[in-house]
Amino acid sequence: MVGLTLLAKLNRIICAAKHTDPQVPFGGVNVIFFGDYLQYRPVYDVPLHTDFTLPVKSKSNKIATEKQIQQRVARSLILQINCVVKLTQQMRTEDLRYLQLLERLRHGECNYDDYELLLTRIVGQSSVPLLSDSPWNKAPILVFRNEIRTQLNHKAVSHKAQQMGQTPILVYQEDSVSTDIISEEFSKNARYVYRPLYALVEISKSKIECNLEQLQSKLIPIPVMEQTFRVDIGDTLPKDTKPKSNRKTLLSIKRRALPLVPAYCITTHKSQGQTLNKVVVDLKLPNETDDIAAAYVPLSRVKLLTDVVILRYFDYKVLLIKPSKSQLTEIGRLDKLYLETQTRFPEWL
Repeated sequence: MVGLTLLAKLNRIICAAKHTDPQVPFGGVNVIFFGDYLQYRPVYDVPLHTDFTLPVKSKSNKIATEKQIQQRVARSLILQINCVVKLTQQMRTEDLRYLQLLERLRHGECNYDDYELLLTRIVGQSSVPLLSDSPWNKAPILVFRNEIRTQLNHKAVSHKAQQMGQTPILVYQEDSVSTDIISEEFSKNARYVYRPLYALVEISKSKIECNLEQLQSKLIPIPVMEQTFRVDIGDTLPKDTKPKSNRKTLLSIKRRALPLVPAYCITTHKSQGQTLNKVVVDLKLPNETDDIAAAYVPLSRVKLLTDVVILRYFDYKVLLIKPSKSQLTEIGRLDKLYLETQTRFPEWL
């Protein structure tokens, strides 16, 4: 998912690599964008369709940061797109009735018949298979919130361990903190627990032909990952305990952990862009959710309605979430450019 900050960075890199005037978009290189504006917004970034002419809640007299300036530069690059091709042939969904439902969902215009159709796919209905039966016992569960994902993964791990007659082993690593405002002295009686250096993972579809040294075929060692990041805690300290101006309030945190998490359940963000054979979807969203992608993304991961099972009952209003004003404006602008492109290149479109 490309946002305006990343796009601005790519523009600067290409201009520097081509040794061209920074005012020339992408250093004079032709750029092709592929995508759908009705998807999740990029993480820690703003979407490409952001309309900076719309009023914002922040103070109008606040000076724009360098990051915000670069985002506006990137938005100006998007507005210079002069050739648009609209791909209308559906390559994933094979169920015509379900495809029509998804098309209405994209516009927040689902009718009550669509809602009742999805209700027939809720767990517990006679038309819905048991999740313990194959192939549903291997279908991922898509949820909106990380908290639910974590809880379901914990339950799934415990259930899987019970089936295998094994005891789940929890491996965790507490973060170490290094700072000049927190003492690093440890008690002489401190005890140190050694952590695993590797986890062995079997990848059944691996194309590795030869064994790794002293390992069975298809066993891959996953090493512990280490990352250090800094956090400024100055704003969180009470006023009477804040350090003097010559003292820093930065914490240096080092995290070491195995980069492995259960994936019986994943967030709908993680599923974006994937085509899944079977999927279990949770459509019960927080009341304040106004992102159309929250419902559209998980439901559009499969080819057929029968490939979807819905985890629990949900409100009809979930199917009525509409695209934002900036999304509609940008899609309308691109539709006009598409018509102009058809006129310019009739032999190709």
